[in-house]
Amino acid sequence: MGRAFEYRKATKMKRWGNMARVFTKLGKQITMAVKESGPDPDTNPRLRVLEQQAKKENMPKENVERAIKKATSKDEADYKEVVYEGYGPFGIAIVVETATDNPTRTVANVRSYFNKHNGSLGTSGSLEFLFDHKCVFKITAKEGVSLEDLELELIDYGVDELAEDEGEIILYGEFKSYSEIQKYLEENGFEINSAEFERIPNDQKEVTAEQRALLEKLLDKFEDDEDVQNVFHNMKEEE
Repeated sequence: MGRAFEYRKATKMKRWGNMARVFTKLGKQITMAVKESGPDPDTNPRLRVLEQQAKKENMPKENVERAIKKATSKDEADYKEVVYEGYGPFGIAIVVETATDNPTRTVANVRSYFNKHNGSLGTSGSLEFLFDHKCVFKITAKEGVSLEDLELELIDYGVDELAEDEGEIILYGEFKSYSEIQKYLEENGFEINSAEFERIPNDQKEVTAEQRALLEKLLDKFEDDEDVQNVFHNMKEEE
């Protein structure tokens, strides 16, 4: 199995352990998808996948409807996607993806987390070279379709890695190939359980147990912030 899968398995959605956080994150993504391409899932591929994902996560239907309504309400502030990059202690690179209706508040919080934990907020784009930006689909395996055959088929659609994990197939593809991959999966009858974007580190840095404990405190601060959608870093995970 490749680098992307091993990294993802090691950091397996710790931020999604709390159900309330899952619903908040999905709700914002649904609102932004509707803002961008409308409330009809038949004509909005991103919304279609998010609604399926919300169903898999047992997100109440009223939460989904509220998120859609929020996108069409003139009284609600728009969410903006803002990415912050910086270094934590011991030279660990950290990328923080946010969805916020108040960027001034969010940047102040993000900067304070870095500063209080001996890190520093950097400039936008300063860490891009350290991570590969990927789209990641989790799909239900189909009877009679082997992983090898699927991989050969999907190479032409931008998929560069496949793996099986706990009864699901995980596909990793180029960030820009998201739409093509989704279209292929839907047209060929695959059930899409989730579709995410992840930043896979090109290289992971070793840290001691004491250093890890300090870094985890900083990462937890980011994870606990309601504006934060995802946190990526290049700290090597524990074996």
